[in-house]
Amino acid sequence: MRKAQDSPDASAHLGDLGYLGNDGGLAFGLAQFIRLKEEVLRTNQKLFGHRYLMDGIVPGGVARDLDRAGVDAIEQECKYLEREVRLLKDIYDDHSGLQDRFLTCGRLTPGTAGKLGVIGLAGRASSQAWDLRVQARPAPYDVLEARMKTHKNGDVAARVILRFDEIFESLRLIRSVLQRIAPGTIMAALPPLPAGKAGLGWAEGWRGETVIALESGEDGRIRNCHAHDPSWQNWPALAFAVINNIVPDFPLINKSFNLSYSGCDL
Repeated sequence: MRKAQDSPDASAHLGDLGYLGNDGGLAFGLAQFIRLKEEVLRTNQKLFGHRYLMDGIVPGGVARDLDRAGVDAIEQECKYLEREVRLLKDIYDDHSGLQDRFLTCGRLTPGTAGKLGVIGLAGRASSQAWDLRVQARPAPYDVLEARMKTHKNGDVAARVILRFDEIFESLRLIRSVLQRIAPGTIMAALPPLPAGKAGLGWAEGWRGETVIALESGEDGRIRNCHAHDPSWQNWPALAFAVINNIVPDFPLINKSFNLSYSGCDL
């Protein structure tokens, strides 16, 4: 059977929502979301051999198969996660102290986001309607029909709302993938790669679109590699989002973007 993976959006957003709750003064949120994230990571380890799904996609296919028991396990986990996350969303929405910290905090206006070319969740929270899975529709999104989620306010609250929305959309996409799994070969042998060939990979990650450029060398080795992390172009937006906010709100604003500190060094 062909492999289905838990969406990276789901596990990453679970952790972010926990830390955002904690930075807003609700430690209960951190405990609950980290609990859920850990359960997802353990399922990843059990079914795919790695907590963060590394080394699962390999040249020519995928490294691991998924049997009926694995499909059933993921379906049950999706059902459980949806129920738990909806309960936690109600708590976050109804917690006046948390909403007081989130609303209007760290606002990045749509105009500024557009001028800076902000991408990913941070951009979509500021009315930037761009999602590679929707506009470019690379496989398998050409048949899955991902539904883009956006918000116009561009504050911490908007970035929290989008994380909840994207978790639910990720769960829907996972279920759709599971329904399409059919028996078949999981890997095909590839011919030797000549030196001097170039390739470009483009994918929508949980922070935004990621680009990998490769050039082949002798004996099937990689001669050149360039990785473009979405954080590279989103970091300048944080400098605008913190303007006119108090110092204690910086950790909350920073976490609402949750950019990679090493991404700009790639």
